[in-house]
Order: sequence, then C-alpha cells, then structure tokens
Amino acid sequence: MDTANLIESFSEFKEVKNIDRVTLLNILEDVIRNMIIKKFGDADNFDIILNVDKGDLEIWRNREIVDDEFAEDSFDYDPNKHIALKEAHKVEPDFEIGEEITDAFKLEDFGRRSVQAMRQNLIAKINDLEKDNVFKKYQDRVGEIITGEVYQVWRKEILVLDDDGNELVLPKSEMIPSDFYKKGDTLRAVVLMAERKNSSLVITLSRTSPIFLEKLFEQEVPEIFDGIITIKKIVRQPGERAKVAVESYDDRIDPVGACVGMKGSRIHGIVRELRNENIDVINFTNNNALFIQRALNPAKITNIKLDEERKAANVYLKADQVSLAIGKGGLNIKLASKLTGYEIEVYREDVADTEDVALDEFRDEIEDWVIDELKAIGCDTAKSVLELTKEDLVKRTDLEEETINHVMSVLKSEFEE
Repeated sequence: MDTANLIESFSEFKEVKNIDRVTLLNILEDVIRNMIIKKFGDADNFDIILNVDKGDLEIWRNREIVDDEFAEDSFDYDPNKHIALKEAHKVEPDFEIGEEITDAFKLEDFGRRSVQAMRQNLIAKINDLEKDNVFKKYQDRVGEIITGEVYQVWRKEILVLDDDGNELVLPKSEMIPSDFYKKGDTLRAVVLMAERKNSSLVITLSRTSPIFLEKLFEQEVPEIFDGIITIKKIVRQPGERAKVAVESYDDRIDPVGACVGMKGSRIHGIVRELRNENIDVINFTNNNALFIQRALNPAKITNIKLDEERKAANVYLKADQVSLAIGKGGLNIKLASKLTGYEIEVYREDVADTEDVALDEFRDEIEDWVIDELKAIGCDTAKSVLELTKEDLVKRTDLEEETINHVMSVLKSEFEE
C-alpha cells in the first residue's frame, strides 16, 4: 500500500466518522510513531509531517555523521541514529563529522506486513474514538427522548439506528406490551443508560420508564417545560394505567387542566404514544388524606383513617364505590399506594353508617369554611368527624380547639336526639 492510498483511506474515515482534522492527525502520527518504535526501538530522531487534506505523508530520519572507524568498531554505533562519513559523502561530499543528515523514509521501507498492521491499528483506534464520542454523547442524553428507525427486530430486543447511524437497543422488557414494530418503522423512546461492556458500547432505550412519560408531558405541556408546573411523581403499569401527580407554582394556573388541555388535546397525543394507556393526572397536595382521596379517583371516599407511623391508610367507601377504588385487577389501588407512599386498605361502610348525616346538612349551624376544612381531610359525614379525637382534628386541620369543640357538640346532639 503506497502513501497516497493510505492517506485516502484515512480521509474516508474522517468523513464517515465525523472526526475533526486535528484529532485524525494526532491519531495517525501516533500510529506511525509506534510503528517506527517497533522497528527501531525509539522514534526520537524521526520527524513525521502529515497533511491529510492533500494526501501528503512525509517521514524524515535524522542521523549523526560519525567517522568510519567508529561506525565499524564501536558498540555504541546505531545505524538508525548514526551514519558513517563515507556513506554521508555519497549523499553530499561536503558533509563533515558531527553534522546531521536527514533522509526520507517511505512506508514501503517498513515492509508490507508492518504497514498492514499499522492500518489495522489505526482502524481500531478510530473505532475506539468513535465509540468514546458516542458514549459521551449518550451519557449526556440519558433521560432524553430520541427518535430512531427500527433496523432489526429480534425476539428479545430491537436494534434501532439514530440519525447518525449509531446503534441503540430497545429490550423487550422496556417495551409496552402492545408495542409492535417492523423494520423501517420509526419509534420514540427515552435513553435509559449508556454503558461500556468490555470493548462494546450499549445504548439502552426504554418506553416503560416513568421518565419516558415525564418527558412526553414536557413536550406536550409548555407550562411543565417552563417549570411553572412540576411533576412531583409518576407511577405506571405500562400500556394499562398511569398516575401523575402535578403541582403548579402559579395559583392562577390549574395544573391538571393545563396537562389535560382543552378537550383533552394535550394528553391525547401522550395516550396514543403509550398505546392507549389510561393516564390519571392528580393535583398534588401535602395533605396526605386528601392526596390519597385524589389518588383513588374515580372512587368517592366516605372516610379515611391514617396511621402516619406505619404509613398505612384505611379507606371507607360505600359498597358501589369499592370496585372503583380497587380497579381492574387491583391496579387502581396498587398505583395509588405507590403514588402516595401509603399502604391502602379498602373497607365497605358499616350498615349502621347508612344512618349517618352528611356534613353539608349542618351548614345552618356550622360555618361553610369550617365544613370545607373538615371535608379536605376526608371527613364528609358527621360520624366520620366524631370517630376522630379532638387532638387529631386539631393536628390535621387549621381549626382552633374552640371551633372543634363547637363542631363536635353540634354533631353529637344530632345523634342524641
């Protein structure tokens, strides 16, 4: 292989791999210098001049001129670093001992096998550099949504190519159960991780990660992208149901309404992308009882008892609401538990509770704002309030002790009559 063909081959790598000129020159010089070291022991007396754009490669060897006797008899004589005076005179008769002579060295002088080894070494270095570049690129993109083309479909995973032709992997375990792709299809997924496995680079994608759903909301809801609305937590059963807790930093903006959009315009695109996954958007609150109540939507809760120490919640509902709270296959209550962090148990109302009285019936004797405060902690009926101690009510509401005493007196009198 001659110099021109070698440089042309390297230039092709530069174009295909998008490696900048300076980096390519450094790699090429390093590979050539290593080849010289392998042949001569060191390369300190060699100058390497490269111009990849023009296809120029020059290798110059510098040797010190020594007297003929030294060249013939001394053990310190190194033909790679020294040249006898009589040999130097063949090049230029005016040379003297101690001067330096520079002669050109061609790739062919290294031998065909060395040149081939050098080329293979260069290819390996460029491939390693390309892997490093892709690795760094995708390390920075972990958690971002990318669009790719399906290149190959296997039983356990799908090979996806990005816009630059880089290979990405979407495992079966990271696909929505109803996902179906064939070669040439376009898909969207979130970058889950980028890792080096020995000499291989693996970029893993996911469509089941909660991060994927979060990023879809960022794309569809400008208020989330701008930070006005924050996603507090997401729990999913991919392809079936998801619950998303959101909070607004602007009191004028309804976070749930903004995420759903006019007539569901914003959330419909997300639902389609997730193969008709049912998405519940919930207004986040630090009031745990109210948060659990919202998380169990669409079920209507009658009463709720919290055990803050054990992170447990006993929820009481009317008979026709129990199945709604539990959901198909227990999915609604399972996701609600994950979202709120409470172990939720559902109970039917006692038959005696049918004699209970809704708090709204006491608005003539109890101020509206007081009733609203009680309902905010899940107490919708008179008995649900009376089941709590005065200390619990003071702790869980913003009501004064005197107000609570009045409320409990009014409610007790209802059942004493």
